[in-house]
Amino acid sequence: MGKIKIGCCGFPGGMKRYFSQFELVEVQQTFYKPPRLETALRWRKEAPPHFEFAIKAWQLITHRPSSPTYRRAGLQIPPEEKEDYGFFQPSRQVMEAWERTQQVGQALKAKVVVFQCPPSFIECAENIENMRSFFQAVGKRDFLFAWEPRGGWCNDTIQALCHELDLIHCVDPFEEEPLYGQLRYFRLHGGAGYHHTYSAQELQWLADRWGGEEDGYFPFNNLTMADDALRFKRLLDEQRAANCAQQTRLEVR
Repeated sequence: MGKIKIGCCGFPGGMKRYFSQFELVEVQQTFYKPPRLETALRWRKEAPPHFEFAIKAWQLITHRPSSPTYRRAGLQIPPEEKEDYGFFQPSRQVMEAWERTQQVGQALKAKVVVFQCPPSFIECAENIENMRSFFQAVGKRDFLFAWEPRGGWCNDTIQALCHELDLIHCVDPFEEEPLYGQLRYFRLHGGAGYHHTYSAQELQWLADRWGGEEDGYFPFNNLTMADDALRFKRLLDEQRAANCAQQTRLEVR
């Protein structure tokens, strides 16, 4: 079986308890407003050595200031600069936001940075060229990049861009098939409003379909994320144990 990492988007139940239950977290704070480097270094120090952080890129890279997530984060953008933020634009503001994201990611020793785009980031020539400019400017990187497009992009364009820019196509596997990437990165949103609790049958389907030979990240992002992630983790552990037992029986025959 592949190397599977299961966790949540954020730290439900508190950080100390979370570290004892999971091996992965997708940090949400980096999207809204990145923490201080001292805070990120403390998190890394408090986490077990094997624990992995993934981070969401700061919204100043992907979202325009009209997004309600700016207000939620308390970000105040000067009116004369509003056109220079978001949508991967080749601007000083976007690249400074990347530098901050990168610094926090390095402090956490993160392997994956997730670029979640808003539905307003639609497929068009300008947005495609902005993505090319941004990821080419980033150049040699310390991370894997996962891109979650949500603006009705066609599959051929997604696949071509991911191939050209070396991106992982990030999806909710209950809604879409991943189209490209050296590993799978699934964000399990729980449907509209994040309210859905995954049934045993759904988790079994997820394990059967995507818990096999390929490496994968499975951060849950619904209201019952901690419970669902633990149930999925137990399911995979049981399947792995059963597979090992079966293999042992075959070897001793």
